[in-house]
Amino acid sequence: MDMGTDPLLPGRPPRPALRLHLQLRRLVRRHRQQPRRLHRERRPRPRNAPSLRLHLLRPPHRPQLRGSTFFGRPTGRNSDGRLIIDFIAQRLDLPLVPPSLAHNGSFRRGANFAVGGATALDATFFHGDKFPLNTSLGVQLEWFESLKPSLCRTTRECEELFGRSLFFVGEFGVNDYHFSFLAKSVQEVMAFVPDVIGTISTAIERLIQHGATSFVVPGTIPSGCVPPILAMFPDDNPVAYNSTTGCLEDYNRLGVHHNLLLQEALEKLRGRHLNATIVYADLFGPIMEMVESPGKFGFEEDVLTICCGGPGTLFCGDEGSYLCEKPSARLFWDGVHLTEVAYRYIADGWLGSIDSPARESSY
Repeated sequence: MDMGTDPLLPGRPPRPALRLHLQLRRLVRRHRQQPRRLHRERRPRPRNAPSLRLHLLRPPHRPQLRGSTFFGRPTGRNSDGRLIIDFIAQRLDLPLVPPSLAHNGSFRRGANFAVGGATALDATFFHGDKFPLNTSLGVQLEWFESLKPSLCRTTRECEELFGRSLFFVGEFGVNDYHFSFLAKSVQEVMAFVPDVIGTISTAIERLIQHGATSFVVPGTIPSGCVPPILAMFPDDNPVAYNSTTGCLEDYNRLGVHHNLLLQEALEKLRGRHLNATIVYADLFGPIMEMVESPGKFGFEEDVLTICCGGPGTLFCGDEGSYLCEKPSARLFWDGVHLTEVAYRYIADGWLGSIDSPARESSY
C-alpha cells in the first residue's frame, strides 16, 4: 500500500454539480489541502471459519500479482491497480492516501483506515471471541481517535482541520452479510440490515462530534453477482437467477434493501446536522450496469468471472492461483474486489454525480 511518499499527481478538472445539496467544485475548494479519508477494502468470503483465519492473516504467496497494472509492485490494494479513493485523490490533485498504520507516515493530507474483511458490526456479533480479527467500523474509529492528537491539539484546531476535510465512510455491510451467509439465510441476514445501518449512522455522528462536516457514504454492492457468492451458494431452482445477468436475485435484493435504508438514514442525519454535507455514493448501480452491458465497457461477455484467483477459496496470490491475460477486460479482480478499469468508471460517476438512488433494475 502507498506509504504517503508519492508526489502530487496531476488531476483532471472536476465535473460540476452533485445532486442533493453538494457541488463538487465546493468540495474541491474545501478539501484540496487536507482531506481525511475513511475508506474500506473488501475480501471475498471463504467457505468456513478456518479458511477465513488463514486468508486474512497469511500474506499471499505471490503478492506481485496485485498492483500489476498501475503501480508495478504490491501496494496492499486488493486490485490490479488503483481504487476509487485513488482516482478521487488524483482528481483533487492530492497524494494517494497512506494507510493510517504506516510507520513514519505523514497524515496531514489524509489517512486510510481500511482493512480487508472489515465489518460494520463488532466481531462479537458474529462469532464472539472466536472471530479471528476485529477491525470493525468501531475499531477503525478508535484508530482515528488515536491518530487525532498527532494531527491537532486543541478543540478549535481539530474542528478547523476536520471541518475542511473529506471523510469517506465505507463501504460497509458487504462483509457483515457475506460472513453471515455461511450460517444464515438471506432472509435472516435481511433482518439485521437495520443494525448495520445504525452502526454507520452512529459512526458519522461520532465523527461530526470531532468536527467533521463533509462525508461521502457509499452503499453496498450487488452481492448476487459476485463470483464467490455464485460459487458458494448455487441454487438448483433456475428462478433464483436473473435470466439476463445470471445473478442471484435474493442476494441482490438484500443490497437494494441496504441501500434504501442507508439513504433514509443519511437523510435523517442531514436533518439533524444542517451544517454537515452527507452524500450517498452508489456502488450497486454502476456495477449492475457493467454486469448488464459488459461490451459497453470493453469487458468479456463472461463478466461474472474473476481475473486473479482460482476455484473454491483460492485467493489471488495464493500458490496455484491464476491471472487473466487482460485485467482491463474483466470486471472482477479477485471476487468481491474489482479491477482498476471498473473502479475508474465508478469514481468518474461519483465525481460527476455522487448522489444516485439505489437502483431497482429488475430486482
